[in-house]
Order: sequence, then structure tokens, then C-alpha cells
Amino acid sequence: MAIRKMTFSLPEALATRFLRRVPARGRSRYVAQALTDRLAEQDRQLIHACAVANQDPALSELEDELDVLASEGLEPWSDASSR
Repeated sequence: MAIRKMTFSLPEALATRFLRRVPARGRSRYVAQALTDRLAEQDRQLIHACAVANQDPALSELEDELDVLASEGLEPWSDASSR
């Protein structure tokens, strides 16, 4: 696995807590796991929000209207010679 070194800035109080609680040899692994967990949680929240939005009847109606418009022909800017 490729590794990339990065530099981050942290508020002083958070940095102090981190340095006190996490041994020096485990800090990169700790940060990597924390980022993995947080990004996975954001993915779960996004998936849930999409699922909720997809159940909205008003959104479904809007999608149907847009599908009709798209199937009616070319976009107005794609066939300037027909004007």
C-alpha cells in the first residue's frame, strides 16, 4: 500500500490530548483509523439522505417531468441550424 505523508494543524488542546493518549508509534495508525471511520459515517449519512430523497413523491414527479423534456428532442444549444 502506498503511503503519503501529510501535515495537519490541530487546535492546541486537541493536539495535547492526542499526544498524551496515543503512543508515538501508533499515531499514524490512529489518525488513519479515525479518518476511515469518519468518512464511512459520512458515506452512510449520504446513502441514507439519498434513500429518503428517492422516496419523496414530489422529487419523483420532477424527475418524470425532466425525463419528458429530455425525450422531446435535442437540447436547444445542440442544433442551432434549425432556428
